[in-house]
Amino acid sequence: MSSLRIACLQSAGHGRDVEANLAELGSAAATAAQAGAELLITPEMFVTGYDVGDLADLAALPLTERVAAIAAAHRISLVAGLPAVLPGGGVGNLAVVVDEAGRPLASHVKAHLYGEIDGRFRAGDAPMTVFDHRGVRCAVMICFDAEFPESVRLAALAGAHAVLVPTGNMHPYGAINEHMMWTRAWENQVHLAYVNRCGTERTTAYVGRTRVIAPDGTELAAAGTDPGLVYATIDTKAVTHARAGFAYLPTRRPELYGPLAGA
Repeated sequence: MSSLRIACLQSAGHGRDVEANLAELGSAAATAAQAGAELLITPEMFVTGYDVGDLADLAALPLTERVAAIAAAHRISLVAGLPAVLPGGGVGNLAVVVDEAGRPLASHVKAHLYGEIDGRFRAGDAPMTVFDHRGVRCAVMICFDAEFPESVRLAALAGAHAVLVPTGNMHPYGAINEHMMWTRAWENQVHLAYVNRCGTERTTAYVGRTRVIAPDGTELAAAGTDPGLVYATIDTKAVTHARAGFAYLPTRRPELYGPLAGA
């Protein structure tokens, strides 16, 4: 059994100001590491801003390398949202994961694109990406990905103890934070960290309200609408305990669900 102390950065960020965002990330990493966190998660597209127009120029910068250097400098693992040019062309909306030495652990490209705001991006081909860290199996997905029950169920079936979701959820969809994400954690009996933006960018007003939910539905951490860090512990024993009384995964009947895979 293992545990992982996480920090969740809720922030308004600085639209298109990469240096300011990286400086904020460095400051948050230092604070989180000093508080005992082993992994810091940012909101969606934190390094550049999200609703900030075309991102092709910023996506061409070595953003992942800059994030890795911050992780190594403060000895804390990071899940950071940023754009990147994808193999074959186009810009992806990414969550990159690096360990405390700055070594890459995973990279997820947002697979489910939401409306006009995501029209700048090319969709990824995986509903989630799994990585192991300090004895904890984590799945990372981005914002709209987690609103599809299939994505989080696949993470649970892959053995994830925690689902990490950098997001940019905005008005009028605040019910997603408290209700839908609680359901995703409960129905899969996993931890779920939903790490949101706050403030505004252009015409988009973010709801904040970052949440970390335990496998039994307990709220482990919550933010309001202001910037800040919240902390929680991912404990693999909590997954085992939540599934001891009853468990959805082993009582599934996949032979009944064939139409779900249809077009």
